[in-house]
Amino acid sequence: MSTPEGAAPAAERRSVHVHLAGRVQGVGFRAWTVREARLAGLDGWVRNLHDGSLEAVICGDPAAVAVMLERLRTGPPGAVVRQFATSDAADAPAGGFTQRPTV
Repeated sequence: MSTPEGAAPAAERRSVHVHLAGRVQGVGFRAWTVREARLAGLDGWVRNLHDGSLEAVICGDPAAVAVMLERLRTGPPGAVVRQFATSDAADAPAGGFTQRPTV
């Protein structure tokens, strides 16, 4: 099976679940995350949670994922990240980066 042009083979991809809390809603965090992830060539998704936090799954080249995780620690202007947790994600989304509805 071939890999889409520019995409890392599955064995060379990292998939991480991220949970952020603080001032992460109402500051454009989701749109910023989508833009930054797409610029980095990452796959995955981001969404707000009803408790005021935010979660995302970031998947792609391990180096690009590491850079994105560091960017998420700060977020866009106006954001204040007080809690930042990551874990390996069971799913490895492909096909771009999207914003999901709040759950």
